[in-house]
Amino acid sequence: MAVTIARLLLGGLLIVTGSLKLPHPDALAAAIAGFRLLPPSIVAPLAVVLPAFEVLLGLYVLLGLFTRIAALVAAAQFAIYAAAIASAVVRHIPANCGCFGPGDTATADWPHVGFDLALAAVALFIAVGAPGALALDRRLRAR
Repeated sequence: MAVTIARLLLGGLLIVTGSLKLPHPDALAAAIAGFRLLPPSIVAPLAVVLPAFEVLLGLYVLLGLFTRIAALVAAAQFAIYAAAIASAVVRHIPANCGCFGPGDTATADWPHVGFDLALAAVALFIAVGAPGALALDRRLRAR
């Protein structure tokens, strides 16, 4: 049951955060560029693709479809976010994380790194215990 609850919460979080960023690619591009990690030619396309990817990944996790793979991808994504934020903190760059869309003005700091690492750990917990109750994976296996 713990895996199911974790799956529902993490999937819901990904859907919400992706949905908040989806209509604002320019704001997300500015947030991504603020970390000074990627070449400018990658920033704009990433700002368009990333929110849709988060929503889709969240749906897979929430529904329990390809649960283990989706959870591992989510864990990797959160680990990358944590590394990017940690990089900004170490380099003293006051980057806006943009985690919850353009209304999120929080700057990169160690608590954000910890939160993303905790989310990565939850995703790994889901991957290990996958698929959990009420997962579409269970229905697909039953056939």
